[in-house]
Amino acid sequence: MAIRDAAVKLFGSKGFEQTSLREVADAVGITKASLYYHYPSKLDLLLAIIDPIVDHMRDVVEDIDAVPHDAEGIRAVLRTYLRGMIRNRDAGALCIRDTVAILNAMADRYPDLMNANRVLRTWLAGPSATPEMQLRACAALEVLGVALTSKEFVPAADDATVATTLLDAATSVLTGIGSG
Repeated sequence: MAIRDAAVKLFGSKGFEQTSLREVADAVGITKASLYYHYPSKLDLLLAIIDPIVDHMRDVVEDIDAVPHDAEGIRAVLRTYLRGMIRNRDAGALCIRDTVAILNAMADRYPDLMNANRVLRTWLAGPSATPEMQLRACAALEVLGVALTSKEFVPAADDATVATTLLDAATSVLTGIGSG
């Protein structure tokens, strides 16, 4: 975990391409050979940072059809999705700084991520979804995605503030509260 944490900080501040594995090893206080034992390449280290986010998306949609599509069920699914984003918000600066590197690293995993996102959007939009409901589902997920970048944009916001604020905002987007 220390290697991953050091890599997140370095990749987030310097960039993925600009950070060497030597710098990551030095930050953790291990040899480069020891680092290679845990992560055979810099790409493997990047994937160790990104994979939990992708895995979380898959987990959220795995049994989503068993969740009642009512206000309580929707809020529970949104809350679960948001918890994963908050759990990985330390990678937010990396996501902002190195979007291209991340997309390239995820080439093999991208279909899984897109499929999980599609399943979740479809479920959130509900049965017989109108185009408006589909757009609201997309927008709600984008609102929750702010959790990943919240440390970068609002560093003073603690996890509880991020969770409450974004969950309320996503729910409002879905239900149309405040629209006129």
